[in-house]
Amino acid sequence: MNVANLQLEGLLMAIASVNHALVRKGILSAEDIDTALRKAEANETDQNRADELSTSNRDAINFPIRLLQLANQCQTEADLPSFSALTRMVGQMKEPYNDEM
Repeated sequence: MNVANLQLEGLLMAIASVNHALVRKGILSAEDIDTALRKAEANETDQNRADELSTSNRDAINFPIRLLQLANQCQTEADLPSFSALTRMVGQMKEPYNDEM
């Protein structure tokens, strides 16, 4: 596996853990984090940007945002799901347009 992929995996899980801690401590709500992640996704998928990227590139850009959204939805659980479980969930939530070429 590419070392950069492992570094990104670690970074994403670290951010997910920090988000989880912020919610548990009452600093932010899960809704606050969800709103921030939705804004990030909207910024990355606006029409100007979407026109210049392939669907697979848009999926690649949105993957970390969607993984963090799913991790955020697991706030009621004591522990976060594993990276592989979260990636599986991201794949299952993929919209049909992503498969069209």
